[in-house]
Amino acid sequence: MTVALMWEARAVPGRGEELLAWVRGQEPARQPLRREILRAPQDRVLVITWWDAAYDADLPELPEPDEGLVTRAVHRWRFESVS
Repeated sequence: MTVALMWEARAVPGRGEELLAWVRGQEPARQPLRREILRAPQDRVLVITWWDAAYDADLPELPEPDEGLVTRAVHRWRFESVS
């Protein structure tokens, strides 16, 4: 089964590049099948990782960045592949 983990954060205004650099510097304990880092307006950063694992597997996730870097708690979602 393929599981995708999504991690999304919104940086403090003007600190989007710093958040992006922070994300790029995070190395998971295990390597996913695939990892994509995306950005969007309003200093948002999204990370999607794909894993060959069961839906409820214990997988490494990105931590919360320092409070002063983001405007709110990180949003996280987990999805399973259906096709």
